Amino acid sequence: MSDLNVIAEAFVAARRDARGLPEYPGAVPATLADAYAIQDRALALTGSEVAGWKVGRINPPLDGQLGTNRLAGPIFTGFVQQGDPAPAMPVFGEGFGAAEAEFLLRIGTAPDPAKTSYTLDEAADLIDAVHVGLEIASSPFPGINAHGPLVTISDFGNNHGLVVGDAIPDWRNSGFLDWPVTLSIDGVEIGAAAARTMLDGPVGAARFLFETLAARGIALRPGQWISSGAVTGVHEVSPNAQVTATFGTMRVSCTIEAARPAA
Repeated sequence: MSDLNVIAEAFVAARRDARGLPEYPGAVPATLADAYAIQDRALALTGSEVAGWKVGRINPPLDGQLGTNRLAGPIFTGFVQQGDPAPAMPVFGEGFGAAEAEFLLRIGTAPDPAKTSYTLDEAADLIDAVHVGLEIASSPFPGINAHGPLVTISDFGNNHGLVVGDAIPDWRNSGFLDWPVTLSIDGVEIGAAAARTMLDGPVGAARFLFETLAARGIALRPGQWISSGAVTGVHEVSPNAQVTATFGTMRVSCTIEAARPAA
């Protein structure tokens, strides 16, 4: 069995059993192709329905070395919750856990699986709604962020859930890119920014995802979500934390709990 399969099986088993992986379970992937190959193998092993995809940023200088400034990972249906009332969201207590304030884009029209290049306008035309929300980033491997984007990609992009808040009315004309966004943990504000600072913005994240998944041979469908990237940063959380993100006058919250083994 290849090392890529061993790594994929280790992450899938650890997530299923809600246990930590104190060490990375194999040789760290050296290329984007290897990292996404592990993710693809893990996707096949889980057999779970994909409700959407998270997009994360790759910072300099690694973006130049890898030839991309973003990464992608799947979000599974069982871990997508509506934000009212505030849900309890699981993180791996022996691993890594974080909360991120994000704009969530809903796919209204499936992109052409053969199309591998988009303008921002073409990408926006495939989106039928933008919501405020929270991404829950969590992995059984506590060092996932410290080991760089290829390790992050290999474990589903370090995703473990999505909290979907309210839709932004008339999102195209709302000016949401300039809204002040904050994230608080246990009532203490720990991050503030605006989406205008995020590369080419949430629609740019959608464009990246459409192009990347087309190249990987993965089809998207209407109704799937795109978690477009952390606006205020990646903020570590532990079980029992209370998380609230504000987007202008809109708000979405959740509590954090310890992940439990799958039934």
